Amino acid sequence: MPPIGAPPPVNPASKVELRVSCASLLDKDALSKSDPICRLKMQQAGHWYETGRTEHIMNTLNPTFARPFSVDYYFEEVQKLRFEVFDIDNETATLDDDDFLGYMECTLGQIVSNKTYTQPLLLKEGKKAGKGSITVTAEELSGTSEHVHLTFFARKLDNKDFFSKSDPYLEIYRCDYASQQMVYRTEVVKNNLNPKWKPFKVNMQSLCDRDFDKKLLFKCYDWDSDGSHDFIGQFETTYRAMSQAVGSPVEFPCINPKKAKKKSYKNSGVITLQSLKVVKEYSFLDYVMAGCQINFTVGIDFTASNGDPRQTTSLHYINPYAPNEYMKALIAVGEVVQDYDSDKLFPALGFGARIPPNFHVSHEFPLNFNAQNPFCAGVQGMVEAYQNALRQVQLYGPTNIAPIIRHVARFAQAEQQKGGAQNYYVLLLLTDGVITDMAETREAIVRASHLPMSIIIVGVGDADFGDMEVLDGDDGLLKSPRGEPVKRDIVQFVPFRQFKSAVPSALSRCVLAELPTQVSGYFNSLGIAPLPTEPPPAYPGPSQ
Repeated sequence: MPPIGAPPPVNPASKVELRVSCASLLDKDALSKSDPICRLKMQQAGHWYETGRTEHIMNTLNPTFARPFSVDYYFEEVQKLRFEVFDIDNETATLDDDDFLGYMECTLGQIVSNKTYTQPLLLKEGKKAGKGSITVTAEELSGTSEHVHLTFFARKLDNKDFFSKSDPYLEIYRCDYASQQMVYRTEVVKNNLNPKWKPFKVNMQSLCDRDFDKKLLFKCYDWDSDGSHDFIGQFETTYRAMSQAVGSPVEFPCINPKKAKKKSYKNSGVITLQSLKVVKEYSFLDYVMAGCQINFTVGIDFTASNGDPRQTTSLHYINPYAPNEYMKALIAVGEVVQDYDSDKLFPALGFGARIPPNFHVSHEFPLNFNAQNPFCAGVQGMVEAYQNALRQVQLYGPTNIAPIIRHVARFAQAEQQKGGAQNYYVLLLLTDGVITDMAETREAIVRASHLPMSIIIVGVGDADFGDMEVLDGDDGLLKSPRGEPVKRDIVQFVPFRQFKSAVPSALSRCVLAELPTQVSGYFNSLGIAPLPTEPPPAYPGPSQ
């Protein structure tokens, strides 16, 4: 129970899923149509922070995005949202160098009260972006953790291409009275009239609103690079009918209604649901409340590029009246994560310095200089160890972060071999500039993506952090030098300069936003359930 006078704990009234479509977007491409993507920002303490992006769709001015945004809905707060649409022109992670197609600002309350909310897109000067508009639909997600795993293949689809075969993909729609809501879009299988799509999963709530007899519409298209995708055919079904695939495959004739009038027409191919499996997926809180510990480690950059700590211009300068950026970032993240570690003992490491007694360069040293016991007591203990280390080391270089990643990964690997969901590891790296061991770092991250581990990188100072954005592979683009892609996205990068004037909690909210999903996603992907909770002790009853 909170102390008298303390504010009540803030819990979201519910979680809301937002789906976005646009119409009549500006065309910024000379020889084709725009390739749009939508970014969602939410306002905190007067500042806008990115909370997610849709996929980007090639060659269309009327996109319906398949990837939804999931946000917590607080009835007691005015939650300001900003939807920004861009035309993707390059492969950089940032959107600031892509063509801006328009934005729309509103509140979450406006969207949920209308359920479907359509507004014109505006340019940065406040003018309308041509006839462009954006539509956002809201759906409340229940606490269900059931996901439906589906595998589809097709045979003898109609060929829509003259010089090759069709490039088919599927779209799934849930039919709600007079409207259709896209639920999922598969990948495109190139040049194949008998495609087999990758297995995928959808939330039971999103698929059919837990109404097993609700009509579902499957549409099959032939993908074209110019955006004029050709309709192959469709079929209607329900979840109840699909569930027959639990025992054996279920076939659905793919019908083109325009061709169906011909007497000789049979179908445009057959689409088969090969398998359907309902899997209970546990939440982050399921694991934490069952005893899973979040083990927090910090790694701090002690390279010479930070500047002489005795000078006020140094990023490591200790101001007796205000913490520096390293301390602010450490405190902001550490104070949140420490609540999920019962012993509150955290390893604090440094890299890029000459250390006593021999002053050799080290890229993996304990801040308390005790290799046998590098643990610090709480966040304050880490801050004190950092300040003490500054007085004893010589800042040097280069900026190599792979050794510390491998250090934490060794513990995560040992935990993985035990099995179970007892521990998950989080590494916070604080650095001031471009890393010099990019190849080794990419390799270390790819290997760590198989382990119960996440990495948070906070860029301190005003350096160019382009390489860091590459490591934050939100689109799964990060690969090792050997070409192996990450198994899952485990890196979150933010430059601290974006939060200089924000409240301290803004940084932690941003960098920790993906962590719960990373934790639950790791354990669920391996079929690892939360630790069994011990039943309460039996009441002994009256003595005889």
